[in-house]
Amino acid sequence: MNVLKSLAIISVLGIFFIPRYSESAISCSVVIQDLQPCVSYLTSGSGNPPKTCCDGVKSLAAATTTSADKKAACQCIKSVANSVTVKPELAQALASNCGASLPVDASPTVDCTTVG
Repeated sequence: MNVLKSLAIISVLGIFFIPRYSESAISCSVVIQDLQPCVSYLTSGSGNPPKTCCDGVKSLAAATTTSADKKAACQCIKSVANSVTVKPELAQALASNCGASLPVDASPTVDCTTVG
């Protein structure tokens, strides 16, 4: 009986002390999906971003919690931003105008090596 009890305790403790391996970083498709409502605002908008854009920004902010997520999101944003012409001032202020905090500006010139 004591052996079974000891094994049960060891098993439970093992759950807490086994090193956790991080899951893969956020996918670019998720980043694009979250920021898609912001494209027209970033390319030709002015003033404050629309609610749908801010909802996506907040969703992305909530999804980028690990260093790997932040770097992956940065690379994706940079890649997409290189394919469209965004207004730099809107890209830099997007997260703050939405009341969120993103690890990176939606800009083609962002340095992803400093993100994380």
